[in-house]
This record gives sequence, structure tokens and C-alpha cells, in this order.
Amino acid sequence: MSTETRASVRSRERNRERTQKPVGGDRSAQLRRALEAGALAVLLGAGVLGFGPSFGGDPRYLAAGLGGVVLGLLTAAAALARRWGPWTVTGAAAGGYLLLGSALAAPVESAAGVLPTLASLRVLVLGAVFAWKDLLTVAAPVGTAGGMLVVPFLLGLLAALAAGLLCWRARGAYWPALPVLGLFAAGIAFGTKDVPLPGLRALLLAAGLLVFLSYRRRSVQETSAAPQAALGSAPARAARLRRRIYGAAVLAGAAALSLAAAPLLGVDAERKVLRDVVEPPVDLFNFPSPLTDFRRYVKDNAETALFTVEGLPEGQRIRLAAMDAYDGVVYNVSGQAAGGFARVGDAGTLGAGSDTGTEASLRFTIQDYTGAWLPAGGKIRALDPAGDRARDIAGGLYYDAGSATLLSTAGVRSGDTYDADVVFPDQYDDAQLAQYGFAQSAMPRLQQEPPIIGAKAAEFAGEETTPIQRVRQLQQILATEGYFSNGKDGQTPSLPGHGAARMVSLLDAEQMVGDDEQYAVAMALMARKLGIPARVVMGFYPDWDELDGAPAKIEITGDDVHAWVEVQFERVGWVPFFPTPDEDNEPVPPQQQPKSTPKPQVLQPPPPPQEPAELPPDTAADPQDAEQKDEDLWETVSGFLRIAAIVALPLLVLFGPLLAILLFKRRLSRKRRTSGGTAQRVAGGWREVLGAAADLGVAVTGRRTRREEAAALGRAFPTRAGATTSLARRADAGIFGPGNPSEEEVQDYWREVEAVRESLTGTAGFWQRQRARYSLRSVRLESRLQQPRRTGRRRVAEFAANARGSAGRMTRRRGDAQGPSSPLG
Repeated sequence: MSTETRASVRSRERNRERTQKPVGGDRSAQLRRALEAGALAVLLGAGVLGFGPSFGGDPRYLAAGLGGVVLGLLTAAAALARRWGPWTVTGAAAGGYLLLGSALAAPVESAAGVLPTLASLRVLVLGAVFAWKDLLTVAAPVGTAGGMLVVPFLLGLLAALAAGLLCWRARGAYWPALPVLGLFAAGIAFGTKDVPLPGLRALLLAAGLLVFLSYRRRSVQETSAAPQAALGSAPARAARLRRRIYGAAVLAGAAALSLAAAPLLGVDAERKVLRDVVEPPVDLFNFPSPLTDFRRYVKDNAETALFTVEGLPEGQRIRLAAMDAYDGVVYNVSGQAAGGFARVGDAGTLGAGSDTGTEASLRFTIQDYTGAWLPAGGKIRALDPAGDRARDIAGGLYYDAGSATLLSTAGVRSGDTYDADVVFPDQYDDAQLAQYGFAQSAMPRLQQEPPIIGAKAAEFAGEETTPIQRVRQLQQILATEGYFSNGKDGQTPSLPGHGAARMVSLLDAEQMVGDDEQYAVAMALMARKLGIPARVVMGFYPDWDELDGAPAKIEITGDDVHAWVEVQFERVGWVPFFPTPDEDNEPVPPQQQPKSTPKPQVLQPPPPPQEPAELPPDTAADPQDAEQKDEDLWETVSGFLRIAAIVALPLLVLFGPLLAILLFKRRLSRKRRTSGGTAQRVAGGWREVLGAAADLGVAVTGRRTRREEAAALGRAFPTRAGATTSLARRADAGIFGPGNPSEEEVQDYWREVEAVRESLTGTAGFWQRQRARYSLRSVRLESRLQQPRRTGRRRVAEFAANARGSAGRMTRRRGDAQGPSSPLG
């Protein structure tokens, strides 16, 4: 290799290093990257906020997510400065993940909450694979132990690393938006139905991303080797400023209108997240309904101490389970109406503490009670098992927040103790409930319920229309007209169970006889047949009249087992109802079923055979069924209409102005082509070319002659210089030449105009063509060209042009025999 060749190679390498050098020397480049890193941190932080409800607002999730974002951006900056390859970047990211992950993603397992340990490293390694499933299957709040923080930390790290590399290494201006949107979507998918800070996050994402991408686009254009024509000119800067102002105004209008219309278009719509479609790992069919043991408690173990409770407020009840599914045999726990059971990650943070009511700290000591269902209070906020089996109980905990039902696959037995922080909901009287309707709640469908349920429900509810009065009618008729008996010795016989046959025997008898089990199930089934969201709750409460206030410790026996009904009202929640008659209300004499006196059988002769009667087909639909179908159809259609309105409203605000601009520009083009005389239509064709060039960013003033404008277009579009110059000359000839152009000449001119316009547009890229399509530069140019500036000199020129036109028309008429002259050449 010659000396000159080596020198040229070294010179090119030095030039390349100077042009590609990312850090040092160029303070403006350093400042630009610092601003871009700060903007990316803010945008990615908005995505991290989406994990808040999953962690119950614990600030440690923010430390994990934002720590991952900072680590990812620093790794991307180091990769740019050191020119790392893909493997080096991967190794550096993995090393940072393991080094800082113990403090940020595994603080419970690390030493002093900061230093790495074998346990914390194990959590980081396994959490990268299994933490995603745990975050979806564990009930929110998921806690911070067991690798739950790995998900926001790892996602923040990967998203920030990808965004930094795409921002500082990729050529495109919009690539960094992909990881930002990806992290935002992941925060929604791995979150809960609660929406964390919707206004703040939407503002950060929409406005912040718009400003950031606009800045990125300008930076890419400024650093490009071939900048667009006249990019730094005053008209170009003014056009960019107007475009940003228009875009910000459209986004602000869309956001304001969407927020204002959201309450009118279905605020009750629940958003769907991944944990809604992930099936819970617990199979409730492995745990029998606690209601099946009701009669065993109240009859066979009435005096047996089941457990003791400390701290129970006076008048409150202990819940065991809420049952909402009926199959004709048993009322069972399904969890479908409330979202289902989810495994508990951190039993110390079961609830976010947003429920209002009476707060209490209860301590349970289990004696002769056994089972998977754990006695507790109202809404459970925290559970702290103690004793030798504390770890087993906590490890198998599942909680359904909607029904406030808690179970442990390990079960509880004699000797187990646990503390529970609970909130007993406020109670409402009928006057307060009269202003609310029933909540729209999804309940499991009833199966194999006897027909008498629907008939008795309609009979008991009567003509009442107020929601609370309809429910109160069901409760009062059962409580006042029914009789109590749980089948103990010396009482009226009463069969246990609550299947379909038992419901028929209860409601079809002359005297209704049963206990809490039968009356609660009967009321819940009748309410469900009337379209009322209802469920059966089994629990415990003592006879408060026999107690002196609220003792520090209360012993719960089998005689304290009860069942009641809860009905859901909108804006109130689940309200308890007690349909069971008083225990001293026993039937005398006891009579469960109507008795018939048997008669002696007498052999009767067979009846003569008869021809079968032909009955007309019953094609008339039941009015009630038809009305129900119409209501179901309207609910379905209205639901779709609400969804369509919710989706269409922001789209209309966002894209409505663009559609209006497109329609107006098409109307303007049609007007240029069809309005006025032939000379005016030729002038309109030239304005069509100028408008297309203006929309593409060429500085067109409209104050120069056509040939001067054609020269400017030739400099902006060198490949079409000849065509634009030809159009300018033909336009001058058609307007100022002798005579007016013919219709055929105008059509030919416009065909060339369209060809030139398409060729000009074809020189631009896809996004530039879209901006030109909706640009208002051509509209403003047309407005300037149409402004009346009729000075004396212009009047004289127009008078001369009109005179020439008249002379030209006379010349044309005289020279028809020799062939028409063409003013357009």
C-alpha cells in the first residue's frame, strides 16, 4: 500500500471518528443526550407507575422500576461512549442486574436490604423466569418478597436500555417510542383493574412523547448529511411552530373532550388485564361448600367450642365464606362474580385500606374448628399467622377481595392462631338505601333451580318497584310467615340441606319450617330470579343480648353459626339481610307438608278409546320472555353503542380536523379547476402546483411572477425544473396572450398540472407526503393570492389585458379559416 493511500485511509478514519465521536469536545451533543436521557426517564417512569395497584402503593416498586430505568440508560450511554458490541452490552446489563438487583428487586432476601446474598441472587435468577406468573396469580397487593419486584425492575432496565440504544444509535427519529409504549402497555397488562393516576400518566405519555419525538425529528434533520431545502429559513421555522401549536391544540381538545364525556359513556366499564384471563391455580371444587356442614354445627356441635376471638366489636359478625353459585344441590363458592381467588404473596398487605367502616384487630385461636375456610371479619387488610404452622398457613393462602373470603390449602386446626386486621363496612338504613339501585354485577348463572322459586319471588315481591322495598318484601315475608326449627330433639322435624327438593318442601308447604340454611338460600334464589345480585354468607356471631357489652375474648360455639343474605347496591356495596324467623317462632302443631287421607282403591273399568285431539301449535311467545329478550337485545346493542361512542369520540376529535382539512383542500382544488373562465382555470392550475410545492415545505410567497416561482421550484425539485417552467410559461400565455384558451387546452393543461403535482409528491418520503396532505400552507397561500390588491397600476394592466383579450377574440374569429392559434403554445 502506498504512502498516499495509507495517509488517505488514516484521514478518513480521523474524519469518521470526529463525526461519530459521541462524548467529549462537543458540549451541545452532550447536552442534547442529557436532555434526551431525562425525557426518556420521565416517559418510562409513567409506564412504571402502572404497577402501583399491584403492589398496593408500596414505594419500593417505584424504587425498583425507576432504578431499572436509570441503570438501563446508564448502560446505553456507556455502550455509546465505549462503542460496545451486542455481547458486551448484554453482559454489562446482566452484571448490573445481578449487582444492583439485590437492593432494588430483592430487598427482603438481601443482607441489610442492600448487600447481595445467595438468597437474593437466587430470587433474581429464578424471578427472571417465574416472577411474571407470580405477579399475575398472587392477589394484589402482591408484596415485595419472593421476587415480585423483579418484574418492574427488569422491565424498566430492558425498556430503558432499548430506548437509549435506539435514540443514540438508530437513524430513525421515532424508534425510541417503541420501548416507551411497550413499558406503558406492560404496566397496564400486569396491573389490576384500578387505574393509577390516569390523568398524569396520560399527560406524560401523550404530550411528553409528542414533544420528545418532535425534538428527535428536528435533531435528526439537523444532523442529516442531506437536509431538506430551506430547512432553516424563516418560513420553515414558522411552519414548524404552527404545526406544533396545531398538534398541541388538537391533543388538548381530544383529552379535554374525552375526559368530559367519559362519565356519560359508561364509567362502570371494567378494564381487562392479564390477571383476569389467567385461571387461578386453586381448584375450589377440592374444598366443599361450608354450607353443607351447617346443620352439623348447629345440631350436633351446638355446645362445642369452635374457636375464640378477641377484639370483636359489639354487634359485628365473623365471616367464613360468601357463596354465589347454585347447581340445584348445593350453594357453593365460585369467585366468578368478584374476580376469583388469587394466591396471597404478602399476607401483611391484603388490602389497600380504602374501605370505610369500623376498624378492628382480631385474634383467632382455633379449637375444634377444622377446614380450609378461615374465619375473619369484614374486609381483610392484613393476616399474620402465628404458631408452629404459621408458615404452612401463609404459604397456602388464597383471598377473594370481592367476597372477603379467605382460605388456606393447608387448612386450620386446633392450636392454630392468627391475627387479622379487618374493616367492618358501615351499615345503611332503608331511607338511605332507597336512593340507590342494584349494582350491575356479574353473577354465576343459576342451575337446576326449582320453578317454584320464580313463582314465589314474583308473589312475595308484589307490586313494589323501589329496589330496597323489593328485597325487604322477600326478607320480611320469610321472617314473619315462616317458622324456625333446625331439627333438634324436641323441635319440629326439619330436614337439613338446601337442594332443589328441600326448597320445594320449604316453599310449597302450608307452613314454612327451616333454619338459617334454608331461609337464606330461599331468599337468595328468589332475589336472583328477580334480577337482584344476591349471595349467601355463612359466618358466626354470638347472641349479643346475652353478653355484657363486648367481652375481650368471645368463645364461638356451634350454636353461634348463622347464614344470611347479602345484596349489592350501587355505590354502597353488599348489604346484609336476615330472612330467618326468630328461634322461638315454632309451628304448633308442626306441619311441614299438606297431608292427604288415603282412600281405598277401587278397580274401575277402563275408559273407552278416544281419537287424539288435534291442537293448534302454540306459536305465541310468552310476553314475559319476549320482553326479557327485548331487554337483553337492547342491553347488548346499547353496550356496543357505548363502546363505539367511547372509541369514536377521541378518534373524532383527533382525526376530525384532518378530515375537514382534506375535504376543504379537495373542494378548493375542484373550485380552481371548474370555476370562472378558461383563463381563470389556467391560473388555478398554476396555483395548484404552487400549493402542492408549499405543502411539501417549499417557501412559496405568491408575490413573485410565475417564472420566478418556477425558478424557485426548479431549485427545490431539480428533476422537475423543466416541467414547472413549461407550466409557468403556458399559464402566462393563456392569461396574457391574445384570446382565451379553449376548453380542450385547459383540460390538457390540467392533465400536465396533475402529472407535475404527482411527480413533486413522489420525491418526498411517506411521512412527508402525509404531512403535506394535511398541511394548511396551500390554503394560506390561496388566501394570499386571492386578496384584493387593486392598485391603479394593476387596474391599468387589467384594462390592457381585457383589451388584448377582445382583440384576440376578433382575430380568432377572422382566422378560423386558417386554423386556430393556441395561446398556451
